[in-house]
Amino acid sequence: MTDVLECAGLRKVFMGGDGRPIEVLNGLDLAVARGEFVAVVGESGSGKSTLLHLLGALDEPTSGIVSLAGTPYATRTPADLARVRNEQIGFVFQFHHLLREFSAVENVMMPLLIGGVPDTAADTKARSLLDRVGLSERLHHRPSQLSGGEQQRVALARALARDPILLLADEPSGSLDHHNSERLHDLLAGLARDFETALVVVTHERSLAARADRILGLNDGALSPVAGVEAMP
Repeated sequence: MTDVLECAGLRKVFMGGDGRPIEVLNGLDLAVARGEFVAVVGESGSGKSTLLHLLGALDEPTSGIVSLAGTPYATRTPADLARVRNEQIGFVFQFHHLLREFSAVENVMMPLLIGGVPDTAADTKARSLLDRVGLSERLHHRPSQLSGGEQQRVALARALARDPILLLADEPSGSLDHHNSERLHDLLAGLARDFETALVVVTHERSLAARADRILGLNDGALSPVAGVEAMP
């Protein structure tokens, strides 16, 4: 398999309130292949969300390199990075951030329309994705008319709308009950493999981590393999 995402020597340092540096990531290395599902686990405050922001070009590292499809983010212009985020990376967060005034199908269409896809093609693609996540009967419902699990499935369909080569998820089932969490976990793992998308998920959920090809623990600013869910922090 070809590595889609690579990072080497990744460091992130923040300045604390007392003016002292706080090193969150310390020389971290990671490579994720096409179609591979990697779960990142660790205690709260260990830097998991910081790592995801760096992988998604939402923040810049203090030092080190993050590359997508062989091209380092640092060599790209701001405009090019914005295009990469819109076209090549899908994001799923704990809270879905759907547009309340739009229906499910319109929410999924939005990144396609922004990317210049014609209305008819965008509508067809959005309907197909919503059918894949089990929402073909809820196309015209607004977020307020959907359950929490349904809203998160709309968010997943939206994240896949541009056929991203990298999908990043930050505690995607953190606000859901057990039943909806399990359904979302199955969808994430299955769709990532079907779409051959590199998937990196930050999670506290053992059930979700258990579906991953690899589980990595983030401790003291570095990643290390976790043998299985029983060994998760």
